[in-house]
Amino acid sequence: MTKTQGTAGAAGSASTQGTVSAAGSASTRGATQGTKSAKPKAARASAQSRPATAPVLSTRALNRATLDRQLLLRRSAGLSVEGAVTHLLGLQAQNVKPPYYALAARLEGFDPEDLSGLLASRDLVRIVTMRSTIHLHTADDALTLRPLVQAARDRELHAFRKGLVGVDLGELASIARAAVEEEPRTMQQLREILLPRWPDADPQSLAVAARCSLPLVQVTPRGLWRRSGQVALTTAEHWTGRPSEPVPAPDATVLRYLAAFGPASVKDMQIWAGLTRLKEAFERLRPQLRTFRDESGVELFDLPDAPRPDADTPAPARLLPEFDNLLLSHADRSRVVPPEYKGRTWKGNFSYNTFLVDGFLAGVWRVEESKSTGKGTGTGKSAGKGSGKSAGEAKGLAVLTIEPFGTLTKAQRHELTDEAARLLSGPMSGPMSGSSAYDIRFGTVIER
Repeated sequence: MTKTQGTAGAAGSASTQGTVSAAGSASTRGATQGTKSAKPKAARASAQSRPATAPVLSTRALNRATLDRQLLLRRSAGLSVEGAVTHLLGLQAQNVKPPYYALAARLEGFDPEDLSGLLASRDLVRIVTMRSTIHLHTADDALTLRPLVQAARDRELHAFRKGLVGVDLGELASIARAAVEEEPRTMQQLREILLPRWPDADPQSLAVAARCSLPLVQVTPRGLWRRSGQVALTTAEHWTGRPSEPVPAPDATVLRYLAAFGPASVKDMQIWAGLTRLKEAFERLRPQLRTFRDESGVELFDLPDAPRPDADTPAPARLLPEFDNLLLSHADRSRVVPPEYKGRTWKGNFSYNTFLVDGFLAGVWRVEESKSTGKGTGTGKSAGKGSGKSAGEAKGLAVLTIEPFGTLTKAQRHELTDEAARLLSGPMSGPMSGSSAYDIRFGTVIER
């Protein structure tokens, strides 16, 4: 297996891998050299790295490059759970199960207890970072990425300003910090602690202000495998026993973002991070980077040695969790989401688990426990495969239902069935009851 690069150190190399697609153009290697002039050295370097006509990457070429960076062209056999979370710059974790599903799709032999153990040891934490949503991060990233995206939390807080008239935010942060470091608190408990000091303020706004002002992590048992626990909060510094980090320059994170999500535009990264004004960082890094264009002419940046597989590279079917960052981390999501399927993975505030066929979004899926003991109308994978029980003998079935957005071929149905069986028969079997009995079904095609 080819090891996916996850370090920023590759950014300085001059060689380029992969096929660049532009009406069948051949691979382009090396940086285009500019003409020497009397310009300052920095300006000459920038001009040298900016060819008159950047190579064009087709949508399929972007798709394959992004899937490779996301560990979705092949499961990684050599990357640890912590290494994968680091490389991917965190995993969406609005709910408990998504990080487990995300890594099951990306790591060979993934054992959910490995992730759970890292949460219990506080090497991984659940914290609000990108796009004001809960992410699973390493402790290192929680202490650095959270300060980097603080500007987005400040904008979020501004939306609650009407409920915070007369509130001293510095004092509020001090009171909230003392409370959650004394013992983890729920949002309701934070409201109850803060309201006596500002009785005329909106209670919800007070708790939101605490969450936006402080780097609050969700403490365990929340997030542990097959454990339950309400959301209780303390500071990242208190939970990890480490001091907070100063706000970093975004340059290193730009390089890491490209390693995990590139090739990408400035606007792509701004969407991922929930930040603005990142163009200056990209311009500083331009001499180190390759540039391309997408089919609409948008300039894309990339690490010179990052993998860019041929557009015809096979892409296996994959089951992804709700809100997977693959689908949310670019301004133009057509590299993964066909335009006709845009907006079809959620309804109101509810988001569906999704699946990929040939590298692109193709439908949604769900898994639930069936309390009946009758046989399901499966797909050829019988309930209880590998368990020694038939569907009729099982006391509870884990039923995984696949609902495509369009018509699937027979081969695609078999591929999805095998992927679902892999999920349900491995270490993640029995997500609800602990039973290894399961059934896989195809639901009604969800038409456009």
